[in-house]
Amino acid sequence: MDWNALESLEDWAAAREASHAEPVVVFKHSTRCSISRMALKLTEQRWELPAHIKPFLLDLLTYRAVSHAIADDLQTEHQSPQLLLIRNGKTVHCANHSNIDPVDLLPYL
Repeated sequence: MDWNALESLEDWAAAREASHAEPVVVFKHSTRCSISRMALKLTEQRWELPAHIKPFLLDLLTYRAVSHAIADDLQTEHQSPQLLLIRNGKTVHCANHSNIDPVDLLPYL
């Protein structure tokens, strides 16, 4: 799968704006966490979402300001790892830690 990088507040604003046309997925990843690494691998292995769904990956340790902006803008408690499905600029599904499975997003599309 091809991740779109979230590396700036501008990237986040563009991703949130894109969610008004099609749902977007954001994976908040901690590069220091083994649970996050496993959840990312599972997400990549089980990704069966339609091609028009854009996946965004955030290295939340490197881009903390972006991670905080996402939590603030979506009024979603920050967790790591975290998988968010965003439609019309709002969270429609949120999964954290070992509850992350992209297949769970299918009913929300």
